[in-house]
Amino acid sequence: MNNPVSVAVLVSGGGTNLQAIIDARKSGIIKNAEIRLVISSNPNAYALERAKENGIATEVISKKEFITAENTEAQIIKILERYGIELIVLAGYMQVLSKNFTKRYERRIINIHPSLIPSFCGDGFYGLKVHEAALKKGVKVTGATVHFVNEITDGGEIIMQKAVKVLKNDTPETLQKRVMQLAEWKILPEAIEKISKEIKKEREK
Repeated sequence: MNNPVSVAVLVSGGGTNLQAIIDARKSGIIKNAEIRLVISSNPNAYALERAKENGIATEVISKKEFITAENTEAQIIKILERYGIELIVLAGYMQVLSKNFTKRYERRIINIHPSLIPSFCGDGFYGLKVHEAALKKGVKVTGATVHFVNEITDGGEIIMQKAVKVLKNDTPETLQKRVMQLAEWKILPEAIEKISKEIKKEREK
């Protein structure tokens, strides 16, 4: 691929969305981007193993080590610059990024959220909590959203959404799994490809 966009994926856990991106790159869904780096806030995240198995560089930057959010972000910036990263993908990254950080990388950070924003999003809505809230409300349709990241939790411009039906006997766990398989793992790679094409066009200006 001619000069693909350099991507860093920020993770904290198992890395199922990271795997979906890796698989999409291998299958040709993602043509204009390449994962150059995986950064984890958790040294024990299985996502790090997924990265290593696929020859992707890894870094662990934990708040425990750098004490403050400001120091942690400064370290992340240093590493992103070292690798020449052009697009940052949050894939289950459990730390909120500051306004200074998101402004620095305006329209260069994207996140996947497991609901149809503006439903079940914002502070406190992550992981199974999102699906628990959807079932409690009795919605018939949920889904996933890829959006740009700004200083407001889940508040950035929407890039893509995909709907998923809620089934009668769903539990938070079954709903989470179906939303991942039918929505998250599809639209996150598609959004990366879309934004990467736009970045490459901007490079040519």
